[in-house]
Amino acid sequence: MNAAALFHEANRLLEGGDMAGAERCLRQAISLAPEMAELHANLAFMLEQQGQLAQAEACYRQSLALDPVCAQVHMNLATLLARLGRFEPAREAYLDAIELDTQGPAAWSNLGVLYLGAQREQEAEQCLRHALKLDADYPKARFNLSYLLLRQERYEEGWASLEARDWYQALARHLQCPRWQGEPLAGRSLLVSYEAGHGDVIQFCRYAALLKVRGAGTITLLCHPALKSLLGTLQGVDQVLAFDEEVAPDAWDLWTPLLSLPLHCGTRADNIPAQLPYLSAPPALLEAWRARLPAHGLRVGLVWKGNPLFDNDADRSLHGLDLLLPLGAVPGVRFISLQKGAGEDEARHPPVGLELLELGTAMTDFADAAAIVSQLDLLISVDTAMAHLAGALARPCWLLLPAHMTDWRWGKERIDSPWYPGVMRLFRQSERGDWTPVVVALAAALQDLAANSRR
Repeated sequence: MNAAALFHEANRLLEGGDMAGAERCLRQAISLAPEMAELHANLAFMLEQQGQLAQAEACYRQSLALDPVCAQVHMNLATLLARLGRFEPAREAYLDAIELDTQGPAAWSNLGVLYLGAQREQEAEQCLRHALKLDADYPKARFNLSYLLLRQERYEEGWASLEARDWYQALARHLQCPRWQGEPLAGRSLLVSYEAGHGDVIQFCRYAALLKVRGAGTITLLCHPALKSLLGTLQGVDQVLAFDEEVAPDAWDLWTPLLSLPLHCGTRADNIPAQLPYLSAPPALLEAWRARLPAHGLRVGLVWKGNPLFDNDADRSLHGLDLLLPLGAVPGVRFISLQKGAGEDEARHPPVGLELLELGTAMTDFADAAAIVSQLDLLISVDTAMAHLAGALARPCWLLLPAHMTDWRWGKERIDSPWYPGVMRLFRQSERGDWTPVVVALAAALQDLAANSRR
């Protein structure tokens, strides 16, 4: 088999999910035709998907050495460099891609995201709007612009731009009822579908009550299985379905994705629906968990890691529980781990000096978590669904936020949240990856809280 045939075979194997077979074909092809730039580019892409980033960069650069005028490879290299946190080389690679393809919106959009992550928002907006000038229908640029606008609380255009997302398309194809576009509901039945992660559903499920005020007859909320029991406590919802249950295609008059509700309800910075609490723990679970919680001292929950599959998890999560060790020096505090999945083993074997009651592994769903959080004095958490849960329950939460790609919902510089007024306090990184000053501020604030509690 010659190099061209091996190249096509590698692509076939890649489409079928056979990474190892595709890699073998590409390496064999490169041994036969090392001058074919596309072989090195495809191998680089595969290596990047497998997390072999240094090797991937070397292959991208080899491809560009053989064919320096391929805009797509410049863009792929730029995206890899951005992932590695190498801002300036990534910026230069995007500019190289733009110079080679002046009419393509993709590199402009990606450059905008790069500036956005670096908090250079004016330059980010210029890039994203230029991408849309080149192609008004380019959805990635519109979606990326929504992130910037929402972070700046420019909600009117932000919610409209967020409609460029398409991750609910599988459900849209399944359902036979029309999608709600904000018209009068007049007693009609409505299916509200989950989107994105658990935290998004917890934050935006509050809109069910508004839909009832707007005239909805019955509301069914489709959610992640782990949220079903908890969302049964939500005002305005008549039925809760988990997405692993059967969803009839024609059981409702209308349907809507959850994150379209702020747009159709006309949410602006001055009218965010923020009546707290809007969720509660089932009473039986409150009783069941009460006996397992410390009877004395300031009860403080800890969550230091999120889902490792999340794009920005390396920035938002702490690399280890040891970073929170200074909190252990505060007298009168009893720490409870609510860590689920990543970090469970650390919770079972905490560093010396940070005594920890591990409850995360015993939680079966978010109703259990709600029963615990409802009985805490404070939750300290990175940006995960647990923080949204505390907010929805109106329990105090101190939230640790990364400097890079801070999620839009926490705004730019504020230390509170209009989505969870009076209960959410934000502690922000100043430099990417440096949690030390954040933990110092946390420890000082916890010292004050514990002292006031003792008084």
